[in-house]
Amino acid sequence: MGKVGVIGIVGIHTGIGKTIASAVIAEALGADYWKPVQSGIQERDNVLVASLITNGKLRVHEEAYLLNTPVSPHQAADIDKVTIDYKNLKWPETNKILLVETAGGLLSPMTGTDTMADFIQHYQLPVILVAQNYLGSINHTMLTIEVLKSRGINVAGIIFNGHSNEASESLITNNTDIPILGRIPHIDHLNADGVSRCADTIKQSIISNLTNLLNN
Repeated sequence: MGKVGVIGIVGIHTGIGKTIASAVIAEALGADYWKPVQSGIQERDNVLVASLITNGKLRVHEEAYLLNTPVSPHQAADIDKVTIDYKNLKWPETNKILLVETAGGLLSPMTGTDTMADFIQHYQLPVILVAQNYLGSINHTMLTIEVLKSRGINVAGIIFNGHSNEASESLITNNTDIPILGRIPHIDHLNADGVSRCADTIKQSIISNLTNLLNN
């Protein structure tokens, strides 16, 4: 059951900048943003994104599950005595492209038995993969791409977040045939102006590489 006009934002690891990338992509495309499952109420990603994009309060949607403890969703749900039923989510209503950010890395658990990959595969979402350059990131990126491809998930492109490493990035793209949609530089002082500037930089590349998705 595919979701038209929806793009998943997945990552190679925890803490590699999916939320910042989501804000930049949302600003570039004029897209809406949704994180279905949020663990931890003190630092909610939808609140951050809403503060970083134009008309954020109108374009950022409430979580389906807002869990109290900042741990893996399956553990946070157990603590709150909540059952996450990702197959029967109430999806936001919007006439814009909807970016759906997952939690953690691709195989991070969403429930005690299912991963973020299971969620993406169930809804047949095309994805943008967010990567970062660090020692071991080539392995993490290539493994993530292998999992996505093995499940028949359309990987629309890669966004590299943080400091660039052309040798690593070239190796990954040459061996996967997945385009780099853009690079988001390290932002010392994260604010709406910085996100807007980054969005302007990568907008054309994203649009040209996602033509088929954006026209559906």
